[in-house]
Amino acid sequence: MKKATSFDIAHMAGVSQSTVSRALSDSPLVNQETRDRIKQIAKDLNYKVDKNASNLRKQQSKTLALLLFEDPTNDDSLINPFFISMLASITKATAEAGYDLLVSFQNLNDDWHAVYEDSNKADGIILLGYGSFTEYEHKLFQLEEQDTHFIRWGAPDKNHPGVTIGSDNYLGGYLMAEHLIKLGCDKFAFIGEADQGAPELMGRYLGCSAAMKDNGLDPATLAQEDAISTELAGYEATMKLLEKCTPNAIFCATDLIAMGSIRALRTKGLKVPEDVSVAGYDNIQISEFASPPLTTVHQNTLLAGELLVQNLLKMINKESVDDILMAPELIVRESCGARLKKA
Repeated sequence: MKKATSFDIAHMAGVSQSTVSRALSDSPLVNQETRDRIKQIAKDLNYKVDKNASNLRKQQSKTLALLLFEDPTNDDSLINPFFISMLASITKATAEAGYDLLVSFQNLNDDWHAVYEDSNKADGIILLGYGSFTEYEHKLFQLEEQDTHFIRWGAPDKNHPGVTIGSDNYLGGYLMAEHLIKLGCDKFAFIGEADQGAPELMGRYLGCSAAMKDNGLDPATLAQEDAISTELAGYEATMKLLEKCTPNAIFCATDLIAMGSIRALRTKGLKVPEDVSVAGYDNIQISEFASPPLTTVHQNTLLAGELLVQNLLKMINKESVDDILMAPELIVRESCGARLKKA
């Protein structure tokens, strides 16, 4: 007679194989009723846990996995420039901790959420990359259900699964809008996604709106156009915006969008910053060498990489870890200029 396996139990119980494994090890993630039912099926099938296989799965590989989501780029890198310095920081922090780093590109439609469940490929996962959070949120819940150690860079939210390290996007948006208002700007536009699928960009938009309100400007006048984080998207969104209105300040959700926006303004014969002040977000390396150099918001990617590794290792070692919200820094350059005040 064929020896029963955990997959046989899973089939009979109508649950996943990982749920069977957790139930048989008395994991509190499985409710008592389900645990009892699975244990009874295992008993009926005369199922015996393979101790060697179980111990093998619990061994540490001394490897961390860094999963990068592919971004649309103008070259073949498929990496948003914002993550380049963070990638270097993560690599350095991983090596200093005595771990190897496995770097892998992922598509949102891949089964990356299931690959590490029972394998010994990595002890934990770091998730980096833009994209609609709502498209992969269910995969994070599955990682959590599987007891996978994972941490991600993004917008911390108590309603989201797992541990998140990110920058205070709301504060960054507020600081930028406040700076533009002090320069005399009073007709604002925001270019970038502003919905729940992109919580980081949404935070920047909401911060901008709040600063307008606190400084006597009507947030309802804030024009907005969607754009993904590329120069082309910024160009196209700005051209579309200019068909409707001509703001004197354009706050772009990322530096790449801002560079495309500047090009669009020049196409329309508008000068930056004389006619329109343009601001970005991220402080990627090239922003300092843009024409004109770009006013932006800096996120400390070196510290972020270190915190991602340090806190993931704490999780692996069963230490308590909480979300971390880092403070952003306003970087003032020539792309934003003072406006003449009305008498």
